[in-house]
Amino acid sequence: MSSRDQIRVGETTIQYDIRRSRRRRKTIQLTVDRDGVHVAAPASTSSRRIRSLVRGRADWIGRQQAALRNVPEQRFADGETISYLGHDLPMVFHRSHSTGISLRFDGSTFRASIPTGLAESERHEKIRLAFVDWYRDRASRYLPGVVDRWWPQLGRDGTPRILIRNQRRRWGSCAADGTLRFNWRVMLLNPSLIDYIVVHELAHLTHMNHSPAFWELVCRTIPDAQDRRKRLREVSRALPF
Repeated sequence: MSSRDQIRVGETTIQYDIRRSRRRRKTIQLTVDRDGVHVAAPASTSSRRIRSLVRGRADWIGRQQAALRNVPEQRFADGETISYLGHDLPMVFHRSHSTGISLRFDGSTFRASIPTGLAESERHEKIRLAFVDWYRDRASRYLPGVVDRWWPQLGRDGTPRILIRNQRRRWGSCAADGTLRFNWRVMLLNPSLIDYIVVHELAHLTHMNHSPAFWELVCRTIPDAQDRRKRLREVSRALPF
């Protein structure tokens, strides 16, 4: 269940969205990204308690927003770099007489053919969508192998169903029927962080919550899970697109 609220702190108005979940038992999570301020809370959490938390973290929220303003957005310009599996790789564009954008990857460089008749006003969005399609396709081929690697330790009988989704604030989710959903943006990350995301979701097959038992299972499977979790949070705030 989602909702929006705002508070006034001094001369600043902080707007934030709230996502309440029955799966979240105790902790309230506060995050800041390009889309705004987000609160994830247990279903029973009152709006008053959330307002108090946001008010108490107002200085921290301001620092996070200031840091984000210093992170350049992905412009999809010729010669610019883009992340793939944690590596910043160059993009090379050239004009062609094709009717659509053609994108290929040679292992070290992204090469795109851009139609000569493509209006400049449409260029950025068309190229962005071409990359999104490419990442989604790669995710659909890469993630099953990662799941297969960890499945014997954390899985159940049978084969999991894996779906690739476009989610801005969630890296993945695990349904009660064992269906795994992953954000295509995982392909921007270092493989060690992708492993953490997969293990996190597979652990929900045993514990459909974030209880101490859940975290004990995750950390037993990946001993440095908390370090990876911290790095993932840092990376999440600076996603280029």
